[in-house]
Amino acid sequence: MTVYVRALETAVPPTLLIQHEARDVFAAQPGLTRLGSRLVTTCFDSAAIDTRYTAVRELTLDSSAENPQFFDPQTGLLRSPSTKARNNLFAEEATKLFIEAADAAVSKCDGIGPQDITHLVTVSCTGFFNPGPDYKIVRALGLNPAVQRYHLGFMGCYAAFPALRAAKSFCEADPAAVVLVVCAELCSLHVRTSNDPDTIMGSALFADGAAAAVVTAREDLPSPPLLRLDHFETVLTPVGEDSMAWNIGDEGFEMVLGNYVPHIIDDHIVGALEPLLARDPSLRELAYRDITHWGIHPGGRSILDKVQSRLDLTDEQLLPARETLRNYGNMSSATVLFVLRHILDLPPREGDERVCSMAFGPGLTVETGLFTKVKRPVDEPGDAGGAGEVGRAIAGEAEPSLA
Repeated sequence: MTVYVRALETAVPPTLLIQHEARDVFAAQPGLTRLGSRLVTTCFDSAAIDTRYTAVRELTLDSSAENPQFFDPQTGLLRSPSTKARNNLFAEEATKLFIEAADAAVSKCDGIGPQDITHLVTVSCTGFFNPGPDYKIVRALGLNPAVQRYHLGFMGCYAAFPALRAAKSFCEADPAAVVLVVCAELCSLHVRTSNDPDTIMGSALFADGAAAAVVTAREDLPSPPLLRLDHFETVLTPVGEDSMAWNIGDEGFEMVLGNYVPHIIDDHIVGALEPLLARDPSLRELAYRDITHWGIHPGGRSILDKVQSRLDLTDEQLLPARETLRNYGNMSSATVLFVLRHILDLPPREGDERVCSMAFGPGLTVETGLFTKVKRPVDEPGDAGGAGEVGRAIAGEAEPSLA
């Protein structure tokens, strides 16, 4: 049975972070040591990020909040709200992103209405509340209250793959199934000032965003399929359990992102790809660069550098990942869906366009997916998906942050 993604849409919150301006704010915080200040400058400048988006509207120098919890524009000081305060904001703002992305995906899928959704899979690792985002989407979009709901929580950057794999399994078990997958992350809720290198790196990389996909094996839909879901695999590297982690602290969630992570990926990425590529005989002896597209989760610039070097990929093959990182930062689980959206928006080529995709997360876990970009009719223009909204934001409709 063939299972397809029929719609893939993205969403970001309205507040725009300019990387070099955010750097200056973080570097000016009292309590930083001389080394800490140098690390802030180095991490922000070497991240290969120009802009990011945040759901924390206070992160603007013209904020008018009477009792700021996250940032005081009058003094330029970053505050340290409790985990509860951060999570309360997650419940409010993440709900908006979950609903926006979900509604956009369902609206883009011709022949599918809210009542046609049979399964809903939501994903997030940056906050918790219950009734959760799955419930909120059902109510806001008018889904059937009997829709099967599943939430994948606290898995980290690779969680979009288990969500898509579950959607594929549901469709293979029930040919009439229509699965809505929605990832939304508010990573910026957990940034803080610190001399700790992991915390500084997280502040330089992480951002907020959401993405949603409609997955089904139904053949009776007028909307053309976008992406065929071929195979998924999971690999745990033999080392790295302590090098990447996501813990809950008293002042937000705490990222452990050791500087050895790129080296672990460099050492083990070939082995992580073996079980995925073995699923397709036509790919077993193929050079990596001969696979048309590579949808790599941009966990950071150095990770992308290691992947490109180890697999001998071209600059063009890494462009979707690098451009996603440059324009949006690392949005945890939603990020790889932004990369796939970028690949879908590229001009079509001759023949099948295979897509090898992967994401990395705590453990160290490597999730991989093999997809096929489906040919569009020759007279059908490409669809920019969520890029139009973000383009408007960059052009000036978003709130400039820390500016």
